[in-house]
Amino acid sequence: MIKKARLELLIATGNPGKIREIRESLEALPIKLRLLQEFFNVSPVKETGRTYKENAILKALTYSKQTGAFALADDSGLEVDLLGGLPGVNSARFGGEHGSNDERIAKLLAELSHYPNRKRTARFVCFMALAGWKRDGAGAQSDGADLLNVTEGKCEGAITHELRGDNGFGFDPVFRPRGYDATFAQLPSSVKGIISHRAKALAAMREFLEHWIN
Repeated sequence: MIKKARLELLIATGNPGKIREIRESLEALPIKLRLLQEFFNVSPVKETGRTYKENAILKALTYSKQTGAFALADDSGLEVDLLGGLPGVNSARFGGEHGSNDERIAKLLAELSHYPNRKRTARFVCFMALAGWKRDGAGAQSDGADLLNVTEGKCEGAITHELRGDNGFGFDPVFRPRGYDATFAQLPSSVKGIISHRAKALAAMREFLEHWIN
């Protein structure tokens, strides 16, 4: 039985990989998912926050205000211990504002090339924010977008010496999660959809949405 949508929710990202993961995580809920390209005159949000959490909140609130829809946004990154936590919040801009994904990976592998496996520890971190409009006890809607919930997820692992796999995006081909011999890009979506940083943040957000919608 198909559940009737009780809520329209904007996936506030243009990243196809993130959109796919969010769709898969929330598909069982009575939600109609919307994409940014369905709205006109939406301006990109600059990620000016100093942390993942600040960026996720900024994007969720701004896109919600621009579109009038409930908005779900995330900010995530890779933290490499040998690099003092870099690239971190600048993961998408590592090696240059307009660099390609292959160039970012090449730069990372070059900087770690002389280090053995045991020193190549790293983690993926994700913060996810939900924004929209609360209603007061009388059912009146507030004037602006409100922050409704924030969740967090982490996945510990290590950086490999070479790219492995093609079932992923970003740094997935060089990140091997702890306890696995395969990289994120080699693991099936069913596994990554449980253990990844975004999967964990999404699981917590899904639990919130289940109770909040009802």
